Amino acid sequence: MTRRELLLAMGAGAAGLAQAQLGRTQKVKKTHIVTLSFDDGFKKSFYKTAEIYESFKLRACFNVIAQGHLENFGPTINGVPDAGIVPFPKGDFSDWNALKKRGHEVMAHTYDHKNLTTIPLEEAKKDIDRCVEEFEKNLRGFSARDSVYNFAYNASNAELDAYALSKFLVVRSQGRTAVNPIPTVRKPVRTGCWSHGPENCDAFFEETLNEFLASPGGWFVFNTHGLDNEGWGPMSSRYLQDLLARLVKLDHIEVLPAGAVVQRLPKPAR
Repeated sequence: MTRRELLLAMGAGAAGLAQAQLGRTQKVKKTHIVTLSFDDGFKKSFYKTAEIYESFKLRACFNVIAQGHLENFGPTINGVPDAGIVPFPKGDFSDWNALKKRGHEVMAHTYDHKNLTTIPLEEAKKDIDRCVEEFEKNLRGFSARDSVYNFAYNASNAELDAYALSKFLVVRSQGRTAVNPIPTVRKPVRTGCWSHGPENCDAFFEETLNEFLASPGGWFVFNTHGLDNEGWGPMSSRYLQDLLARLVKLDHIEVLPAGAVVQRLPKPAR
């Protein structure tokens, strides 16, 4: 190689290095995580939601009730059948395994949708244990230690949170805010969330999301249910389509299921 060729090669290498450094500095940090948490296992809505997420190459976050598919399933509120759940057809574990195989996240939304704060603590703990047993038996690849437990009605207390966190990687319940710190290590974590109903939640969600997007960042968890006319506080399918189309264009935003946020992290150093 001549001296001129050597200088040209060195110059090309330096230019390439500079370009690589520029690319690294221009890469936008993901400061905002958005998790839409779909509850209750409405068959029609969940398949439609999956299709919408897949159109953007995203994974949806589905939370299903262990006994939700049974004929005698009928959660009540003050002795009255829960009108936000009971009238709508639910899927079963064959549906949940199919959606999981398609890449979506399927997690536990309790054993029987009881408000566990209204029953004795020991009975509530047994309810959580039964939930784990049913999911281990019926949902392929399920491990509680790698999964999310979503309290019914987002109702819990310190004792219930602690017990659920002894079994699960993530626990979701009511929060004073829907914005959580972004975790940095893979260890059990409680997330707070917001929801809105019984009417359509589009406008409320848009308002709270815009407040979050204008903030310095964090992990925004919003709990909705079915689409269009299914479930308590449903989101419209058209709004969901438009929402995801907007979010995927924002470089600092990640749209992730709840479990994936923590599962991808390194374990804490000993």
